[in-house]
Amino acid sequence: MTSYIDADSASTRTNAIKLHGPEGFDGMRKAGRLAAEILDAIVPHMVPGVETQAIDAIIREHMLRAGAVPATLGYRGYTHSSCISINHVVCHGIPSDRTLKDGDIVNVDVTPLLDGWHGDTSRMYLIGDVPVKAKRLVDVTYEAMMRGIEQAKPGNRMGDIAHAIQSFAEKHRYGVVRDFCGHGLGRLFHDAPEVVHAGRPGTGPELKPGMFFTIEPMINIGRPDCKVLEDGWTAVTRDRSLSAQFEHSVGITETGCEIFTKSPTDRDKPPYA
Repeated sequence: MTSYIDADSASTRTNAIKLHGPEGFDGMRKAGRLAAEILDAIVPHMVPGVETQAIDAIIREHMLRAGAVPATLGYRGYTHSSCISINHVVCHGIPSDRTLKDGDIVNVDVTPLLDGWHGDTSRMYLIGDVPVKAKRLVDVTYEAMMRGIEQAKPGNRMGDIAHAIQSFAEKHRYGVVRDFCGHGLGRLFHDAPEVVHAGRPGTGPELKPGMFFTIEPMINIGRPDCKVLEDGWTAVTRDRSLSAQFEHSVGITETGCEIFTKSPTDRDKPPYA
């Protein structure tokens, strides 16, 4: 049975879902806006020939200048300020000296920790001249996330979010990744509940005002199966098919949900003019 607790009464992860008040919403708005601004700011750098470690350095500098720190830096031994996942990399791609190439599709995932609150978001970028099938995957993945967000409202259940995402993606004959999921967040980077992206409507925890969590579907052109490489982080599609992901952090309100990580310049999905 799902349990819920006042967020002020617990500062560590438990199986209970935390319910936040006005202070939490205010903190998440600021952290989420910073995260979105960072993804806006790297748009000019997402071009052929740029090393992913250079993009990571730009992200780190933006966070530090804003008075935040990268939540990923030092997390379970991770040594970078973002995750940058290219083409068939599903998630947790490690920045390196690899350069972006014409035709790549790239997910950049950032989580600034600002004044004790985590703003977690990711976005896809199209590098140069991208094939039509790759653009279509990116478009469908964004729409799948937004359909999931439409179901994030009081009285619904996590399964309603999952079903909206899965049914839309599978209608286009894409695979919905099961190996990774969204998560609760706030003062903790990862918290209850788990937010799966494939499931049955009417199942899972009930959504209540004050819940904070990410919705971050990973959609593959091919099968949904993944594997993690020997570095212990990088997850790739087993069939080497392209994968795309978008992520927003949201908070359940009395009437629906608030997207904390929405782009202030309307650059939530490519192309980014």
